[in-house]
Amino acid sequence: MLGKKLIVQKYGGTSVGTKERIMAVAERAVKTKRQNNGVVLVVSAMAGETDRLIRMAGEMHENPPERELDMLLSSGERISAALTAMAIESLGERAVSLTGRQVGIITDSMHTRAKIEQVKAERVRQAIDDGMIAVIAGFQGITVDLSDVTTLGRGGSDLTAVAVAAALKADLCEIYTDVDGVYTADPNVVKNARKLDKISYDEMLELASLGAKVLQSRSVEFASKYEVPLVVRSSFSGEPGTLVMKEDKDMENVVVSGIACDKNQVKLTVMGVPDKPGIAAIIFKAVAEKGIVVDMIVQNVSADGSVADISFTVPKTDSKGALEITQSVADSLGAKTVIIKDDIAKISIVGVGMRIHSGAAARMFQTLSDNNINILMISTSEIKISCVIEGKYSELAQRELHEAFGLGKSG
Repeated sequence: MLGKKLIVQKYGGTSVGTKERIMAVAERAVKTKRQNNGVVLVVSAMAGETDRLIRMAGEMHENPPERELDMLLSSGERISAALTAMAIESLGERAVSLTGRQVGIITDSMHTRAKIEQVKAERVRQAIDDGMIAVIAGFQGITVDLSDVTTLGRGGSDLTAVAVAAALKADLCEIYTDVDGVYTADPNVVKNARKLDKISYDEMLELASLGAKVLQSRSVEFASKYEVPLVVRSSFSGEPGTLVMKEDKDMENVVVSGIACDKNQVKLTVMGVPDKPGIAAIIFKAVAEKGIVVDMIVQNVSADGSVADISFTVPKTDSKGALEITQSVADSLGAKTVIIKDDIAKISIVGVGMRIHSGAAARMFQTLSDNNINILMISTSEIKISCVIEGKYSELAQRELHEAFGLGKSG
């Protein structure tokens, strides 16, 4: 392969949102190439394009077939890839745009949320060896039998970039977006939020899965599994960004590294189900068979132990399907009713330091209590604590917890 290093660069929708931005991406890619590097680009659809296509689909069909949705939505990234390749060619470098199928991104057959099973990437390697810049349409793949186009879910271009970087054993995978790194909290909500120089894979995975929108959670999981060097940077500046890396000893000195908020969940409560073995299994098996991911679960048993209330959260996008299947199962079990609550928020604190430092939960709960914020559900892992609260308190909770754990610029 030509070049001292192989660098994969991923550009999000805002980074390729206009012809001027596409040209800026091309200029950055060409500059990187002329520093004697091999360069692969992964591009998202232009900002707003995917939403526009979804609206068009909705105008044609109340519940568009998922196979056809994948065919439609994958076109957005192909447009960006072709235009970016043209821009690179206009600057005097050779480029080739490639679809997921042409790259050899093989997935399962779960339309709209496919999982990558293999990345062949021979054509990408050949393009690099030929001195070209490969521009890959993100967010998409092809089924094992090569018969159907699939998409990887929202933020799937991040996953494309990391998977391609892993397949190529790239020296670096740069995720270019509209923010200049990973912050201790959403800077749009917490004005004193601080950019992190580095963060562990585990912390980034938790933050991404808990509502932080910088990286898609599956892309971080993939990066961790294959130890892909990952940097989050802004395409609008030359700032160094945040390095996502293996955990080091310095990280354990910080109890909490970041605050995340997810307002895209709903809480369903099955009231009055018989409290006996196997009931929960029946409910959640039915939900799982619909491909719906359940997050937090709480069960409360009545004083006499005869019935229970089971509450759980699912993504808002799955709320309709989850309610329908849960109601059906609840009726068959003789439950009283199913209640859905959509004005909730999940607030989380994350930090590998929680493994060796005590008191994080107590401080979080006390901070929420001091601000008269009631906790509806609690979930924990080794490095995170999450609380479901009423949605109207989400911004207050983020600011107060950020202050309580000393995460600000002056902290």
